[in-house]
Amino acid sequence: MAINTLKTALKKEKHPKVILHSDQGVQFTSCEFVNFCKDNNITQSMSKAGCPYDNAPMERFYNTFKSNFYNVTSFSNVEVMDELTTKYINWYNYVRPHSHNNYLTPMEARYK
Repeated sequence: MAINTLKTALKKEKHPKVILHSDQGVQFTSCEFVNFCKDNNITQSMSKAGCPYDNAPMERFYNTFKSNFYNVTSFSNVEVMDELTTKYINWYNYVRPHSHNNYLTPMEARYK
């Protein structure tokens, strides 16, 4: 799922240099994912084990994602999980204001 999500993002946004901030989850450290990033000139950025402050914004996102959505949502199959995850991330980026951004959504703050 992580590779497909990244492929979708790369189709939507064309940038010559991409840095992917993530946690050290197995989906981001797998050989397949690491090789995909290398093949597509994507630099991976992640916290050192046991030091979440290295990449605090992404660690915070995953904490919020897991506690507010993933751990409290039932999925009947992978397709439903993919669809609902996409909806949650769109809501998180386009609708939910963030105190860190002076209560703008991430997309409002990005294009401000």
